[in-house]
Amino acid sequence: MKSKLWWIGQCLLIVAATFFLFYGISLFKAAYKLNNPFDFIMMIFASNLIILINGTLLVGIGYRMINVYKLLKK
Repeated sequence: MKSKLWWIGQCLLIVAATFFLFYGISLFKAAYKLNNPFDFIMMIFASNLIILINGTLLVGIGYRMINVYKLLKK
């Protein structure tokens, strides 16, 4: 039972990270519609930070899930 809950939790983390990754991409696209250069720069940096953090989380969670699957398979 604990194993199933762990897999469900990891899947929920992947869904949340994917949502915020797409949110960061939409912020990045929206930055190009701004007229103020300061707002443009700040929005670009914010969206890139969101994209990088959630991309790293997706890779890390996926790597952990693959390793656990390999251990359970043995």
